[in-house]
Amino acid sequence: MHVLLTRTLDDSKDLIQTLKSNGFKVSNLPLLEISKVNHDEIKTNNFNAIIFTSSNAIKFLDLKSIDKNILCFCVGSSTEKTARSNGFQYVYAADGNVRNLKELVQQNLSAKDNKVLYVSGEVVSYPLDRELISEGYNVVRLINYTVKHNENLDLSFLESLK
Repeated sequence: MHVLLTRTLDDSKDLIQTLKSNGFKVSNLPLLEISKVNHDEIKTNNFNAIIFTSSNAIKFLDLKSIDKNILCFCVGSSTEKTARSNGFQYVYAADGNVRNLKELVQQNLSAKDNKVLYVSGEVVSYPLDRELISEGYNVVRLINYTVKHNENLDLSFLESLK
């Protein structure tokens, strides 16, 4: 069986290896291009918690100056794995749903006297920062990556898939 993966190669490496070791033929054709967004430097030591809604948010963040003992909230297990592999010690993960992530933050962090850094892509499916702010949280959103459609598809590769 031939499997076509459409995520970036970095996001597909583990799955490619697993599929190939189980006898599958695997091709990779990323449909999205994910790139870093330049932003003003932010003093991360001013925050009590950090929220990541994707592994890309972690990938494109300068992690050297961040205290890895900060409370870290992740949208799902893949993002949690990336956070832990980058040294974060106190990681909470929702089940891949941003609304559940909001509840997880509310259950584990009081709105009073806490400042939260929310690191995300340019486009989000749910206004997590606005929702938390409406609940009394002090949230600063940092946009550190953007996503666009891959317009440079290899036509010969597409033909070979047919």
